[in-house]
Amino acid sequence: MLKFKFLLWAFALTLKRKVRSDADCARYVAKKRLVFQIRTVSGAGRYFVAEGGAIRSAAGLAPNPQFTLSFCDGAKGFEILSAKDSQAAFLRGLGSQDLTISGDFQEVMWFQGLAQFLQPPKVVPPYDRTAF
Repeated sequence: MLKFKFLLWAFALTLKRKVRSDADCARYVAKKRLVFQIRTVSGAGRYFVAEGGAIRSAAGLAPNPQFTLSFCDGAKGFEILSAKDSQAAFLRGLGSQDLTISGDFQEVMWFQGLAQFLQPPKVVPPYDRTAF
């Protein structure tokens, strides 16, 4: 459970830094007002607030989040959130019901757009003339 909580804390820190350092990301959150949370079914988690062009977060659960990502336990939450193939891991988690999403799915889609800012840039390998 400790690894899950640490990952959520690090995620919050990374989001805050990205909003401050990336003008496109700052524009993405500029006019957004959203409260969401990531948690385990047992109640451990963290909530995030996008407001006033910034992201803030706190440990615990929000009283009225617009959406919630709930993991069956901290180990599965850590596994899915830290996977290299994040989109595929999310889909597998949903299919196996290790992850459930509740709330406003339009806001979930906005969050997915925000999470894309945290992905490393895709590097296109140079043309390999020996392949032909």
